[in-house]
Amino acid sequence: MLNPWFITGFTDAEGCFSIRVRKTTRTRTKYHVEAVFSIGLHLRDLLLLQEIQAFFGGIGRISKGKKSCGYFVSSVEDITAVIIPHFLKYSLITKKQETFLRF
Repeated sequence: MLNPWFITGFTDAEGCFSIRVRKTTRTRTKYHVEAVFSIGLHLRDLLLLQEIQAFFGGIGRISKGKKSCGYFVSSVEDITAVIIPHFLKYSLITKKQETFLRF
């Protein structure tokens, strides 16, 4: 199992906390807002993304392209119950901490 501080350090380098806004016809406001935690890597690092997903209890999804892969968590429940508590306990140390706090 991966060390929690490794997860934090790796996220400091390769992770992203973002808010997506997409147009949709499914809501009254015509927009869908989604919080996303993600890590994007070269396809040769797919195993590491699978280990990170396992570390977080199997939440989220992994997508694969021709040369890249990504790990994405966008469920509000998973972000609030798993992702946020991890980074509150194991704080980021770069500017990404500010991004996380705004997230």
